[in-house]
Order: sequence, then structure tokens, then C-alpha cells
Amino acid sequence: MSEPVTHRNLLAAAGAGPAPSLLPVIGPALTDGAGHAELVAAVVAEPAGSRAWAQLAEEALAVGTSEGDVTAYAYARTGYHRGLDALRRSGWKGAGPIPYEHEPNQGFLRALWSLARAAQRIGDLVEYERCAQFLRDSTESGYRALTSAFPLE
Repeated sequence: MSEPVTHRNLLAAAGAGPAPSLLPVIGPALTDGAGHAELVAAVVAEPAGSRAWAQLAEEALAVGTSEGDVTAYAYARTGYHRGLDALRRSGWKGAGPIPYEHEPNQGFLRALWSLARAAQRIGDLVEYERCAQFLRDSTESGYRALTSAFPLE
């Protein structure tokens, strides 16, 4: 498995380019220790919130089976797309920083990394590479934090 090619964003380095995208809080507050029932309840309460979808995907990936990986892919793709919808509503135009340090962005970014991990596990390497590069292009610090917390296996 090769690491995605990193391209330095010269516009961002020069202070030009799009402003960082900062999502609003969407959905109930969740901790990393939230149980399955709490995550499902959070999705039911606010299906547009990426954080619960991302944590459900992380939970499914932790199972370590093909069925868990497919389930994680579905959860992660849902969280990813709900996050894209929220980003677009917030003015994101398809490029630019999505800072990991802004806590409401973390649900989307975690869903994106879970989608990459699930894609890698089911053999969809094109999707893995696309998602991993998207994460890295969006937030180098988030890429480092998430790949450290949730490494590829």
C-alpha cells in the first residue's frame, strides 16, 4: 500500500486561497466512549450529523471482519456525504482547508478517514487513495492525528 502523493498547497502557504471551512455543531454531543445505542440514538435524533456516523464506522472497523468492514463502509460513506452537504451549506467550494482543530469538523474528517480505511480493507484502492489524499489536503494535522489514532491494518 503506497502512501498518497502529497502536493503542497502553494496558495495556502502564501496566505491566498479559500478561507478555512468551519462547520457548525450538528447533532448531539458525543464522547469517544459513546456506546452503540447512544450512537444510533444520535443518528436518529439528527441524521445530518457526521460524528455519530463516523463513530459507528470506527466501531464496525474494530470488529475486524469482512462484514464489519462493509458495514463500516456504509456508515462512513453516509457520514462523509452528510458532511459534504454541511460543508457546501457553509460555503465550501470543493477545496480549501477543513481544520481538524475545529471540533465540529472532526465528525466529517473522521468519517472521511473511516471511509478510506474501509475502502482499503475491501480492496477499493482507488477510493482509499482518493479519500486519504482528500484528508491530507484538507488538514495535515488531522491526517496525522487520525492515521495515528486509527492506523491502517
